[in-house]
Amino acid sequence: MPRDVDATRRWRDILAGLRQGAVIGAVALVVLMPVLGTRFWRSPTPPAAPPRPVAAMVPAAVVTAPLPLERRLDFGDVRAPEDVSKVAAWAVREADNGVLPFAIVDKRRAQVYVFAPTGRMLGTSPVLLGYAAGDHTVAGIGQKAIADIKPQERTTPAGRFVSQVGRNALNEDVVWVDYDAAVSMHRVRATNPKERRLERLATPTAADNRISWGCINVPVAFFEQTVWPQFRGGRAVVYVLPESSPLAAFFPAAASTRLAQASTAPRNNAGP
Repeated sequence: MPRDVDATRRWRDILAGLRQGAVIGAVALVVLMPVLGTRFWRSPTPPAAPPRPVAAMVPAAVVTAPLPLERRLDFGDVRAPEDVSKVAAWAVREADNGVLPFAIVDKRRAQVYVFAPTGRMLGTSPVLLGYAAGDHTVAGIGQKAIADIKPQERTTPAGRFVSQVGRNALNEDVVWVDYDAAVSMHRVRATNPKERRLERLATPTAADNRISWGCINVPVAFFEQTVWPQFRGGRAVVYVLPESSPLAAFFPAAASTRLAQASTAPRNNAGP
């Protein structure tokens, strides 16, 4: 047989063998794919995350929750009147003020007492009050012009008020006690010399402290150093004690409070 014919035949046998091997390899790949496929085509499983610290697993609201207030009524060295002490003791014992600072306005003695949320008194000062005695406001008085308000309508209302800070028509910082009635607590104004407001605050008696249209006038220094630093954050509670009605008419729970429950600062009662 010629050499070229033998060579051609050998090449055919080689190509046939290659085709057969390719077919066998393809069949093997199909059979092994379910087993090997996940190994070659899926990304490796990520390593397990290390365990988080216990603090990281606590909800943020729990971690940042404020601690309860340690309430304790403390008048310091001030001996407050009985009705003031009763309202303060009740407010602290029942946490009536929540987490807000509070003030007690004693209209009969024209005095204000300012407290931290815990019940510690921060200061007290004389104040000027509405010209007319009385514990209620006239309906719609907040919409009246000052010139239209009659002398007998110039009262400072009694009751429990949730105050808010703001500005009045003169763009001054004020603490709105009763916004609808236009009653606020603010710095004393000496714009009318005939009213002698500064002199009235300086006298030792409360008999001449009735001059305002209903607002609670506070000495400038006391407002800026005691009232405003506590109240400027937003809301506060203001208790205005009645003067024409009994305490129980506005604060029945406080009126029944025993003064022994008012835990004021420790005192030494030993004799000399």
